[in-house]
Amino acid sequence: MMPPEPKELHVDTAAGPVVAITDLRKSFGSREVLKGIDLDVAPGEVVCVIGPSGSGKSTLLRCVNQLEVATSGTVTVLGTETTDPDVDIDAVRQKVGMVFQQFNLFTHQTVLENCTIAQRRVLRRTRAEAEAIARTNLANVGLEDRGNALPSQLSGGQQQRVAIARALSMDPELMLFDEPTSALDPELVGDVLSVMRTLAENGMTMIVVTHEMAFAREVADRVVFMDDGMIVEQGPPEQVIGAPEHARTRSFLERVLDPTHPHPGNR
Repeated sequence: MMPPEPKELHVDTAAGPVVAITDLRKSFGSREVLKGIDLDVAPGEVVCVIGPSGSGKSTLLRCVNQLEVATSGTVTVLGTETTDPDVDIDAVRQKVGMVFQQFNLFTHQTVLENCTIAQRRVLRRTRAEAEAIARTNLANVGLEDRGNALPSQLSGGQQQRVAIARALSMDPELMLFDEPTSALDPELVGDVLSVMRTLAENGMTMIVVTHEMAFAREVADRVVFMDDGMIVEQGPPEQVIGAPEHARTRSFLERVLDPTHPHPGNR
């Protein structure tokens, strides 16, 4: 099989970064999980963060919108420093959509209600306006006919697509995905990744923590490999995944891409 063509960048580097992270550190007790992360994300850029479990990927993502409070360093999102103790973090979060491993839908509410409640309470939209926006986003994820269903009546993949539609209904300028397919059965993964691929093609700025190497190779503008709380290597996917420079990146990818063969040098 021929390797994919290098992905054409669509980012707007002249507009300044959507996310700017400088010397970010995070500790849980005596354990330092993030050890001085520096990372900028440009408008329209899709950054996929890969690495072994426990490397700090999800913690990094959660520090972007202050779901985890940084120990030190700065994070700036859409021009606002979210690590400033006086920041109005709720105002920032209105512009940032986040999709988690678990779907976090309200189980007692219908799909349509899940996609409208934040619009009405936070953005003060009318019911009619919120429902119209929600229906558009549900159609965009292929679920236009499931608005009256409860989450329990949907497959895992459908629930995750509802979670994406819910986030998009808030008109975010940045989307954060924390291993959005890890809780799904393998046959359901493709539908969710297809929705994310369309978002990327439409210019959404995205940071995606993922183990889906094919998705990272095809969709990312940049791949960031993390290990032990640090960025070990980053660059275009054809370089980081296709021809990694660092031995730790190579050993990780050998294990992930060829899991049936032992690799004695891997940790």
